[in-house]
Amino acid sequence: MPALSRRTVLAAFGAAAVPPLVVTGARPALAADEFGSNTELYANANYTEGVDYARRFRRHGALDDNEAPGDTFPDTAIIALHGGGIEPGTSELCLAVAGYHPAGGLVGGAVYDYWLFEGIRSSDNAILHITSTNCDDPVARATVGGSQRAVSLHGCSPEQAEYPAGTAAIVIGGRDTPLKAAMLSSMRTTFNGTDIQVKDAALVPRLGGDDPDNIVNLTVPKRGVQFELTTPLRARMFGTNTRTGRKNTTLPLFWSFTNAVRETLASS
Repeated sequence: MPALSRRTVLAAFGAAAVPPLVVTGARPALAADEFGSNTELYANANYTEGVDYARRFRRHGALDDNEAPGDTFPDTAIIALHGGGIEPGTSELCLAVAGYHPAGGLVGGAVYDYWLFEGIRSSDNAILHITSTNCDDPVARATVGGSQRAVSLHGCSPEQAEYPAGTAAIVIGGRDTPLKAAMLSSMRTTFNGTDIQVKDAALVPRLGGDDPDNIVNLTVPKRGVQFELTTPLRARMFGTNTRTGRKNTTLPLFWSFTNAVRETLASS
């Protein structure tokens, strides 16, 4: 994994922190999306942060106060754009992959920057879905934009992944070809001999994650990795599959997936 200068990162933070002037309303929302961007949602008086949705993030501190070349910088961002009740389980996975147990504390090993957006309504959270190419939250963009690598965690249906109903599957895409290949290999090894299917998103263009405007690909080298996990797979990761119950009832499958991702990040 190449070292990333702190000064390079700080410059990227500054650029990423300023949303493009044309993002809001520049591209129409997908058919299933009510809002064309985070900015549009945040400006809507009918939806309140802390009541309808929540944002959580952690960016690890760094200091570069001299003129000499900077040292390496924490350079991996983990994101979940559709957490909480939107794509259940992705919040908890985001935290765990970043090194933080969803119920609190550390999982051990490296910790990474993270950003997640959650639907926290009692129902109808799908209305809060904002597609990855339209995510313009300034903290999200700064977090990813200052990173050398990014991993995005999403949920999908088996049908969207082109599998029969009820299939537990993982689809891996994104523009970071080397890291994507490493993740595919790791997942196939981890779940070999099980009923969990692992697929290259190149075979499922709708889940490809390779759009240059997808926020996971807005890293310093303009590439990232996107995971799509089917609903049946995510349901099997928790003893109590509710927003309040998931963090305290993670099952071995949850940790098998999490550890495989973390081990791949550590070795790539």
